[in-house]
Amino acid sequence: MATKLSPKQYVERAERLSGGHRLCAGCGAGIIVRQLLMGAKDNPVVVSNATGCLEVSTTIYPYTAWKDSFIHSAFENAAATISGVEAAYKSLERQGRVDSDKPYKFLSIAGDGGSYDIGLQAISGALERGHDIVVACYDNGAYMNTGFQRSAATPRGAWTTTSPNGKVSIGKTQPRKNLTAIAVAHGIPYVAQASPHNFRDLIAKAETAFETPGPAFLNILSPCPRGWRSADEMGMALAKMMVESCWWPLYEVVDGEYKISYDPKNRKIPIRDWMKQQGRFKHLFTPANEEFLDELQVDCDREWERLKQLAALSTPADKPVAE
Repeated sequence: MATKLSPKQYVERAERLSGGHRLCAGCGAGIIVRQLLMGAKDNPVVVSNATGCLEVSTTIYPYTAWKDSFIHSAFENAAATISGVEAAYKSLERQGRVDSDKPYKFLSIAGDGGSYDIGLQAISGALERGHDIVVACYDNGAYMNTGFQRSAATPRGAWTTTSPNGKVSIGKTQPRKNLTAIAVAHGIPYVAQASPHNFRDLIAKAETAFETPGPAFLNILSPCPRGWRSADEMGMALAKMMVESCWWPLYEVVDGEYKISYDPKNRKIPIRDWMKQQGRFKHLFTPANEEFLDELQVDCDREWERLKQLAALSTPADKPVAE
């Protein structure tokens, strides 16, 4: 993983996403993009962005917030689009028609709807073919841009407009898909999970992803005050709590080896602490649903223990896990 720099050193890097976009107050997507592009350092980047909150809010015709080359792709094919761009660039490179001093980097980015669901086939194909690209997902847990419909990333028990709670259902009944594990299963050189509240970790992982030859995948927790039904100013605090509870663990998989980036250990908190601050889970906090909340906690703890076991298998006994 790239060396984590001081906040001042990161601030000195150029801004690649301008202000004036129309993302909601408290939205995590714009923050994530700024941190991702800091990871490219001074290399030019071509961005393929699937339809979604980020795209519609940063490219309102005739304006754009993007300072790098930007392509609006359809909901399902952002990864396929950037694959074609990367292939064309490699051809030009072989012909000696590009400046190699600052080689271009290639980024595909989409929300969980365009990554876990509609865009999964294009992402899988791009990873399998081995394109030298970074595929990033900003995961806010639903199709937020079109009215808060459930996605494969929506947590079990959460309210959405298409998984409402009521007499028939408790909210979304299915567990969320583990897209990070799916990316790992492709056998690519670099996969990581990150959160924008820990910006030094996210930027360092983005830097590693851009510098890794071949495909890299980043799954990033993205606060959404409107869909989460939370206070605008609470986004980063909630993201931190979701990490502290180990519901969204920070880790990376380098050439198949798991490395936990942050282990809260004695600071680990119950998932209830952040769920009760998100209105999408409000209906769960009744005596009738106490056992369901306990079940969700057991599921979270089981997945965390499984991840620690994978990291232990990858870590020499004399090398401690990062905190």
